[in-house]
Amino acid sequence: MTDSPIKTHVDGHVLEVTLDRPKANAIDLATSRIMGDVFADFRDDESLRVAIITGAGSKFFCPGWDLKAAADGDAVDGDYGVGGFGGLQELKGLNKPVIAAVNGICCGGGLELALSADIILAADHASFALPEINSGTVADAASIKLPKRIPYHIAMEMLFTGRWLDAEEAARWGMINHIYQGDALMDEARKLAKVLASGPPLVYAAIKEVVREAEDMKFQDALDQITSSTFPTVKTLYTSEDQLEGAKAFAEKRDPVWKGR
Repeated sequence: MTDSPIKTHVDGHVLEVTLDRPKANAIDLATSRIMGDVFADFRDDESLRVAIITGAGSKFFCPGWDLKAAADGDAVDGDYGVGGFGGLQELKGLNKPVIAAVNGICCGGGLELALSADIILAADHASFALPEINSGTVADAASIKLPKRIPYHIAMEMLFTGRWLDAEEAARWGMINHIYQGDALMDEARKLAKVLASGPPLVYAAIKEVVREAEDMKFQDALDQITSSTFPTVKTLYTSEDQLEGAKAFAEKRDPVWKGR
């Protein structure tokens, strides 16, 4: 649909998802539900291995929740769809790499959306903030995620004051991976996506499940579940054709051909 707020493009094994809601790419309930459906389809489509999420234009990645829609009746506690706000935060079983290409202002729920990705690339003019404090509300997902991603005191300062970080400072604190000139951002995101798409999908799935599930586990308990193949993705990996292919390719001194099975 040409008038959809979400544009998608598939290039080989890579799905590009562009949030396109002028003027600022804010997310209302309907948009969030569409995003959930898009990312659920990505999760379930075996031909797709990597996703890129970005915003249309060069000014806004996403400012988060659409306050104008809220003023018109969109309930903040309404139906965000299968993946929660923005389609990613609560999507179960998403065991594929997701890259956020932050092309501009990234704040509030938009920053929470970026934090839901596995790798964050940013344009050199991108900026980041959690301004919810100024509207008397809490940045719920960011309050959970951000203090685990960057130094506690920096995260708390952002949450308490709503102050903005430019791309350089965000990279310095480890919030983002790399900074690129604005007109090079998507090319670099696509290069990285192709590298990931050429890798072993079953290993990526195991990595994502282990990282996610082990977050609240003791080290030895998590390690025991890995070595006993208790995690479903680990069990699948260790009994797969790809596991044998990796060993054969190494022995035969050739590049492996990953089939995802």
